[in-house]
Amino acid sequence: MSMQAMALVGDGSRKSFRLETRGIPEPGPGQVRIRVAAAGVNRPDIYQRKGNYPPPAWAPQDIPGLEVAGIIEALGADVDPQLSDKKVCALVVGGGYATHVLAEAGHCLEIPQGWSYIEAASLPETVFTVWHNVFQRGRLKAGEGLLVHGGSSGIGITAIQLATALGAKVYATAGNPVKCAACEDLGAIRCLDYKKQDFVSELGKEEIDVILDMVGGDYISKNLSLLNEEGRLIFINTMQGSKAEIDFGLVMRRRLHISGSTLRNRSNIFKTQLTQEIIANVWPLLISGKFKPIIFQDLPLSAAQEAHQILEESQHIGKVILTIPGFSH
Repeated sequence: MSMQAMALVGDGSRKSFRLETRGIPEPGPGQVRIRVAAAGVNRPDIYQRKGNYPPPAWAPQDIPGLEVAGIIEALGADVDPQLSDKKVCALVVGGGYATHVLAEAGHCLEIPQGWSYIEAASLPETVFTVWHNVFQRGRLKAGEGLLVHGGSSGIGITAIQLATALGAKVYATAGNPVKCAACEDLGAIRCLDYKKQDFVSELGKEEIDVILDMVGGDYISKNLSLLNEEGRLIFINTMQGSKAEIDFGLVMRRRLHISGSTLRNRSNIFKTQLTQEIIANVWPLLISGKFKPIIFQDLPLSAAQEAHQILEESQHIGKVILTIPGFSH
């Protein structure tokens, strides 16, 4: 048996992708094999393509993709037989840009009734990242203020909607008026065009308790200056640089907390526990319609190069999804 996959075979440019035929992987203990209908495209995939975000040793080394949706078609040892033929979306450590992928059974979430595979494939990477960083590490509570940088990204639209649904006051930054309007439509009280407005002076009178930052660079000290006492600054990326000069006197006076995380290298046990929290806390919001996926564009699997171009040029509002042509239910 064979599968199709978009493999990385070049120099790290977008032209590095090539559609290849590979053997279908067999699930090990605790794993399932998913026949993929759709796969989400995320910025970490770009970093992997460029050689800056290597997958764990046990993951596919040359096939990106951290989230998929499809049907479970094979079970490894010690997996509940009732999972067979379930329609699921799943967080995976790699290999998502393919017609088949392995996932830990504990990292799969059943797709809500009436949801498409494209919608479901947009969820795992962003929902897992936001729940862990904003609500676990950031301890955001109802009534508190959250600032989301990159509000129109996949992470941003997820953070805005979840935080709003759970009672927080949300602010955002984005790169143009159209993106800002989209953030406000999703629940942000105010979204600032970072190319024209200084978010520190504009939000200086607001109560900001948590900041979710994927920018870094000169945003780091600006973020700290904006936070309330006991405020929490959470990093999930540092696109503009990971080093900055920080006034630790300010950190001490306001008792600020600085944290951050990456998800891919966390243990299976951690991700399984995170999956259970998401099922309990996020899935009801999805089912009730208080949180919805925003799909910017879906493309066939062979168009991975174009999908990466959309993300790298920041053309998108929401998620970009790769689909498997001819997928049959």
